[in-house]
Amino acid sequence: MGAQWKAKHKDIAANAKGKLFGKLVKDIIIAARNGPDPTANARLRLVVEQARKVSMPKDTLERAIKKGAGLTGEAVHYEHVIYEGFAPHRVPVMVECLTDNVNRTAPEMRVLFRKGQLGTSGSVSWDFDHVGIIEAEAANQDADAELAAIEAGAQDFEPADDEGVCVFLTDPTDLDLVSRALPAQGFTVLSAKLGYKPKNPVGPASLSAEALEEVEAFLAALDEHDDVQNLFAGLGG
Repeated sequence: MGAQWKAKHKDIAANAKGKLFGKLVKDIIIAARNGPDPTANARLRLVVEQARKVSMPKDTLERAIKKGAGLTGEAVHYEHVIYEGFAPHRVPVMVECLTDNVNRTAPEMRVLFRKGQLGTSGSVSWDFDHVGIIEAEAANQDADAELAAIEAGAQDFEPADDEGVCVFLTDPTDLDLVSRALPAQGFTVLSAKLGYKPKNPVGPASLSAEALEEVEAFLAALDEHDDVQNLFAGLGG
């Protein structure tokens, strides 16, 4: 029984890593459209750093860059699409997709939103701020997140969670600048991306255990979809 559990656990971990690699490859392809050199392409540099941190194979990384830059002769076209709506119990949701076929993705999103409510463009986005989101961890015990946020030029920060990860929020145009400045303030950047921060998140305490489970199951089903790159929910905590 123990061996079976270990094998299953290993399969789950492999699937999760494969899904992460798939998302990063899409991000790399999109970013590389503006040039294959990470030193001259800030967006590509951030994604490449993230890919290296999760040990993406070098050939996979280089192939994605060449694809995006049009150096392989392959026609690769991903469209960025945002779906807005509500999870069960009126929890607002922003879903970022990268798809090579909107005619496939759109009806599949409608099906996934049946347990919630799919909205029109602008129906939910007004309740979110478009921000740069940087996840980082202290490189030493003396690192001060509040001071680091001020010195690096972040707009705000969220203290370290149970795993020691702090979140620094920036103006979208300052994402690369702040991510470059944080290491000098004693923080190791784990990821940096543009995203959405809810203005009025629903407090988990306001939902029953059953309702919270329904919301989490809805979000998990969305996140499992191959075209979903990022998912932002207006749920506190």
